[in-house]
Amino acid sequence: GLYAWMETTQHQLELCEKSLQDYMEAKKRSFPRFYFVSSKDLLDILSNGNRPDKVMRHIPKIFQAISELQIFEESSSFTAEGLISPEKETVQLAKKTPLTGKVEMWLQRVVDAMREALRVILKASTKKYSSMTRTDFICEYQGQIVITTCQASWCSEVENAFVELNQGKANAMKEYNTFQEKQIRDLIGKVRTKLEKNDRRKVMNIITLDAHARDMIAKIVDQGVTDSDAFAWQSQLRYRWDGDKDTSVIDICDACFDYAFEYLGNGPRLVITPLTDRLYITATQALHLVMGCAPAGPAGTGKTETTKDLAAQLGVPIYVFNCSDQMDYHSVGDIFKGLASSGSWGCFDEFNRIAAEVLSVCSVQYKAVLDGVRARTGYFNFPGEEELVLNYEVGAFITMNPGYLGRTELPEGLKALFRPVTVMVPDFELICENMLMAEGYEAAKDLAHKFVVLYQLCRDLLSKQLHYDWGLRAIKSVLVVAGGFKRDEPDVAELALLMRALRDFNIPKIPMCDMAVFMGLIGDLFPGMEILAKKNLELSETCLLYTSDAADEEDSVDLGGRRIIKKKKKKKKGSKIQTMADEHIINILVTQP
Repeated sequence: GLYAWMETTQHQLELCEKSLQDYMEAKKRSFPRFYFVSSKDLLDILSNGNRPDKVMRHIPKIFQAISELQIFEESSSFTAEGLISPEKETVQLAKKTPLTGKVEMWLQRVVDAMREALRVILKASTKKYSSMTRTDFICEYQGQIVITTCQASWCSEVENAFVELNQGKANAMKEYNTFQEKQIRDLIGKVRTKLEKNDRRKVMNIITLDAHARDMIAKIVDQGVTDSDAFAWQSQLRYRWDGDKDTSVIDICDACFDYAFEYLGNGPRLVITPLTDRLYITATQALHLVMGCAPAGPAGTGKTETTKDLAAQLGVPIYVFNCSDQMDYHSVGDIFKGLASSGSWGCFDEFNRIAAEVLSVCSVQYKAVLDGVRARTGYFNFPGEEELVLNYEVGAFITMNPGYLGRTELPEGLKALFRPVTVMVPDFELICENMLMAEGYEAAKDLAHKFVVLYQLCRDLLSKQLHYDWGLRAIKSVLVVAGGFKRDEPDVAELALLMRALRDFNIPKIPMCDMAVFMGLIGDLFPGMEILAKKNLELSETCLLYTSDAADEEDSVDLGGRRIIKKKKKKKKGSKIQTMADEHIINILVTQP
C-alpha cells in the first residue's frame, strides 16, 4: 500500500509541477520580459502582484536602468508617477499610471508610460535646445535626453555646413570644426567646477561624444568632402526628429531605425574610435538585412561593451548572457522567445562555449525569429510552440574568442544567420585622450601619448608578474584617479598631476626587482618633474602605530568609527625583509589614489 501511495503522490507532484510551468509560461507570453527573470523571482512577483510595493525589489531585474518606481498609495490602490535610476536620476511620467489588475498588465502599462514620457521630454528638449546655453541645457534634462538632443543638433549643424559649402562658402566646415573645439573647451572648463555627480557624468558623456564629432569633422575637412552623400558622413549615426512619425529617427548608411525610448539612466558612454565606427556600421547593416551580428576577437577588445553602447545609442534594451556548456536548447529557446516578443537585443558572450548539439537547435530557433521579421505579420512560429507575438526591433549578437580551448565550431547553418566582424585591439591613445578631456585636462593629446608609451614600455621591460595589468581596465582606473587630482588641485600643472597619478597608483604593485626600471621610465617621460604623493595622514598614523615596536596592548586609534588595537608582539631580530614588507604595505594603504 505504501509503494502505491508514493507512486500516486509522485504522479500528482509531477502534474502540479507541469501546471505551474504552464502557468508561468502563460505569464511570460503576456509580459515577455518575464523570460529574463528566474523562476523563483517570477513566483514572488506573481504572488505579490496586487502589492506593487513588494514587487519594487524585482524592478531592476525587469528594467535595465530603473531601480524603483515613484509610487503613491491612495485608498488601497497604487499609482506610478516617475522612474528612479540607480544613479538617483528621476523621470516624471507624462500621466499617472495605475498599478492595478494583474501584475503583467500593469508592468506593461509602466513600459508604455516610460516610452511615452521619454518621447514627450525629447520632443520638448529638441525645441528648447537652441534657446538655452549648452551647459544650462545639460544640467536641466536627463542624461539620455541630453545625449540624444545634442547628437541631433550636431547632425543638423553638419548638414547646414554642407549646404553652405555647396553655396560657395569654402571654409564652412573648417569654421564649424573650430566652433566644435570651442564647445569642448567650454565643457572641459565646466567639468572642473563643482558639480553634482549626475551633472558631472552628463558633461563627461557629452565631452566624449563631442571629441568623436570633432575628429570626424576634421577628417571630412582633410579629405576635402563637400557632399553630404559621401560615405564619411553617411557612415555615422545621424539623429533627427521625424515630424511625420512624431519620433526620433537614426540613419546610418542605408539603414534607418526608430529610437526605442528605453530608459537607460545616466551611466557612462563608450569612447568612439575608428574600430567602434566599423562595428557600428557592420552591426546596423546586419540588422537592416535581418541578420544577427557576430563580433570575434581577443578578450578585452570591447566586443560586448561596443554592442551595449550601440544599443544605448538606439535606445534599445539589451540583455547580456554569459554562455556555458551547461546551457540547453530549452534555456536558449526561452531567451530567443523573450528577445523576439519584447523587442530587446541579446548579447551572447562566449557563444561558442555552448555544446555543438545545442547550437544546431539554436540555429533553427533563431531562423524562426528572423523568418518572422521578414514576413512582417506581427507573429512568428517558434519550433514546438504556437504563434508568438513578434517585435521587429529584436536583435541577437554573439561574441567569440576564436582559438581558445573548449570552444565549439559553429554549425554552418548558424553561421549563415550572423554577419561576422573581426575586432582587433582598440586605439588606446585615442581612448586616453578622450577620457582625459572628460576628466578636465586640456593638454589631453600630449598627456595621452606619454601615458600609453609608459604602459607599453612597462609591458615590455618589466618582469612578468601575475598581478600586472597594463591593459584598458588598468588605464581607466588611473584616469579616474587623475581626474580626481585635477578637480582637487586645479592650479597644479596637468603634467605633474598625471605623473603623480601614474607613479602613486602603480608603485604599490611594483616589486623591488622592477622598482628601479619603473622609476627610471617615469623620470624619462616626465623629466625634472617633482611632486609629493598625496597621502591620508590619519591612515598613515594608524598604520605606523599598528606596526610600531613601542605600541603596547592599550595602544588604539579610531578610524572611520572602527577602533583598531595593537597587541604587543615580540619581533624576531634581523627581520629586515619583514620591515621592508611592512613599509610596502603602508605605502599601499596610505597612498591615495
